[in-house]
Amino acid sequence: VQLVESGGGLVQPGGSLRLSCAASGFTFSRYSMSWYRQAPGKERELVASISSAGGSTHYADSVKGRFTISRDNAKNTTYLQMNSLKSEDTAVYYCYALASWGQGTQVTVSS
Repeated sequence: VQLVESGGGLVQPGGSLRLSCAASGFTFSRYSMSWYRQAPGKERELVASISSAGGSTHYADSVKGRFTISRDNAKNTTYLQMNSLKSEDTAVYYCYALASWGQGTQVTVSS
């Protein structure tokens, strides 16, 4: 299993970013995918998850209405669209599947 995140960066409050997670080494379309994040000094927390076919999603209360998780099974990729970003969204964001983690991508929300 290999998960490679991309798309992080520095953005101003109220801005948007789209994270991508390219997956390989397993049959992507058969498994749910998740995004987690870990802020400095805090535990890693679940941000969003999506079922194998994409028909079911789950979000942490803190991101509902602002973040959208999606997937493209033809491209073996899952996405996290993040809108209306806040300073408290600053964290390293990780892709997760099959008990495996990506390397993470840093998201910094600051003016």
